Amino acid sequence: MRTLIFVNLFLLLGAVSYAQKVNKEDSTMLRKIYDTALLEGKSYQWLDYLSNNIGGRLSGSLEAEKAVQYTKEQLDKLGLDKVWLQPVMVPKWTRGIPEYAYIETAPGITSLANVCALGGSVATPEGGLKAQVIEVKGIEDLATLGKEKIQGKIVFYNRPMDPTQIATFSAYGGCVDQRYAGAMEAAKFGAVGVVVRSMNLRKDDFPHTGSMTYGDTPEKNRIPACAISTNGADYLSSALRIQPDLKFFFKQTCKVYPDVQSYNVIGEITGTEFPNKYMIVGGHLDSWDLGDGSHDDGAGCVQSMEVLQIFKKMGYKPRHSIRVVLFMNEENGLRGGTKYAEEAKLKQEDHVFALESDAGGFTPRGFSFDTDDANFTQIKSWEPLFKPYLIHYFEKGGSGADIGPLKNDKIVLAGLRPDSQRYFDYHHAENDTFDAVNKRELELGAATMTSLVYLMDKYGTKTEMSTLKK
Repeated sequence: MRTLIFVNLFLLLGAVSYAQKVNKEDSTMLRKIYDTALLEGKSYQWLDYLSNNIGGRLSGSLEAEKAVQYTKEQLDKLGLDKVWLQPVMVPKWTRGIPEYAYIETAPGITSLANVCALGGSVATPEGGLKAQVIEVKGIEDLATLGKEKIQGKIVFYNRPMDPTQIATFSAYGGCVDQRYAGAMEAAKFGAVGVVVRSMNLRKDDFPHTGSMTYGDTPEKNRIPACAISTNGADYLSSALRIQPDLKFFFKQTCKVYPDVQSYNVIGEITGTEFPNKYMIVGGHLDSWDLGDGSHDDGAGCVQSMEVLQIFKKMGYKPRHSIRVVLFMNEENGLRGGTKYAEEAKLKQEDHVFALESDAGGFTPRGFSFDTDDANFTQIKSWEPLFKPYLIHYFEKGGSGADIGPLKNDKIVLAGLRPDSQRYFDYHHAENDTFDAVNKRELELGAATMTSLVYLMDKYGTKTEMSTLKK
C-alpha cells in the first residue's frame, strides 16, 4: 500500500513539475513576443502609411485599391510562404460634396448643424430637403405616432447610447437599429427624411456615419438619411421643445453605383505538422471616408500583419498554417468575410481557429470567445500567462463580424477586446485619425494577439486533438 502511495505521489509530483516546465516555457515565449512587438514591431509604421498616405478606405474607392496594393507589398517583404489577393465584388457608394444642414426657427433665422450622410443613403433633392421635424426615441415610436403625424416630416431619432453601460459595445447595440433601419421604417409612415443621433457617448460636434439599409423599399420610396452630432442632437431636441414647428434643412449628394471588384489580402506561413489545418488572424481593410480609419480598422489590420511579422522575426515555425486575412467591405456589406468563408468551404479547408481585431487600437484587456466549454476551459487555463501584461478578460461571447461566416461546431472564434471606453468617441467619425492611436497600446495589442495564436498553435483545439487521438 505504501509503495502504491509513493508511486502515485511520484507521478503527481512529476506531472506538477512538467506543468511548471511547460508554463515556464510558455511564459518565456510570451515575454519574447511582447519584447519583439515593443522593440521591433512594424504595426505603427504600417498604420502611419495606411492612414496618412492613403487615408479613408471606403469599399470600391481608389484608396481601398491602394490599401490592397500596399498591404500586399508589405506582406511580400516579410518572406511568407504565400501571399495572394482573393477577388471579391463589393458595393460602391460615394459621399459627394460635404453635407450641409441647418435648423430654421423662423424665416431667415437659422443655426448650422453638423451632419453627415449615412453610408448607403440616397441623396436629397438637388436643392436640399427642408421639412418640419418629429422627434422619436426609437423605431418603436413610429407605430404609436402613426402616419398622420409623420407624413411629410423628417423623423429625428434621438435615442442616445446608454451611459450606464460599462460595456460600451452593449450601449452601441442598444441604439444602432435606428441608424441601420431607421430610414426604411420611417418611409413606411410617409416621412421624407431621417436624422439620426450619432452613436457616441461623448458630447461633441462630430457626426458619426455608419451603414444603413432600405431593405426591399422601392427606389422611388427611399428617403435620405443623415447623422447629426451629439451636441447638434441635444440642441435640436431642446429647440423642438420650445418650437415644435421648426424646420430642418439638409443637403447631401451621395450616390450608389454598381458593384466593383476588390480584394481580400491574404498571407500565410505554412504549418510544419498540420499544413492543411488553418488558423487565421485578421481585421477589415476598408473604412469609412470621414477620417482615415486608424482605429476602425487600420489598427486591427496592422496588428494582424504583426502576428506573422513577429513569428518570422523570432524564427518561430508554427505547427498549423497561420494566415493573416485583411478583409474588404466589413463596413457596408461583409462581402470579404463572406467570400473568404465561401472559398474555404469550396476548397474544403479545415479552419480550426480564427481571431479578429476590430475594436480599436486601445490598451488590450483580453479576448472574447465563441466556442464550446471544453475549448474555453483550456483557454482559461492560459489566463495566468497573460496577467503580467494586465490581460484579465477571458470570457465567452462574440468574436468578430468578418470571421463569423466561418462558424461551425468545430472552429474556435475569438475577438481581441481592448479597453472600449474611448472607442465610440472616434467610431465612424472625422476624428478617427492616426494621431488618436497610441503607439504602445497598438503594439501591446499586437503582442497579445500573437501570444494567443502561439498558444492555440502549440496546444491545438480540443476538437482537433480529440480527432487526432482516434
